Amino acid sequence: MTLNLTSTQILVGAGALIALFAVWRYGMRKARRAADAAREGSRVVSLAGRVLFSAVAFMGVQWLVITHVHNPVLVLVVLGTPDLIAAYVLTRVLTVTSLDTTTHRRGGGRR
Repeated sequence: MTLNLTSTQILVGAGALIALFAVWRYGMRKARRAADAAREGSRVVSLAGRVLFSAVAFMGVQWLVITHVHNPVLVLVVLGTPDLIAAYVLTRVLTVTSLDTTTHRRGGGRR
């Protein structure tokens, strides 16, 4: 069996393959972007849920201690613990721990 194709038919076939490949790549990129966006959105919702749960837990414990316990030291501990945790987190976030702007020279010596 012999195929007799003209140069126009070969160019149309090659163009169709290139177009198919381009559409396939475009679909892959679009799917990857959609998956990344969904993952990022779920991260935000998950983080918000954990923050709200922790806040409600702290508030519940504080409410119980303030209303039912008449020990001032225990009340101060219960009210101060969330402040210490928040201060630690904010300090970690806002503190620059290292500056990686130094350049390494060959030879290891100072110049």
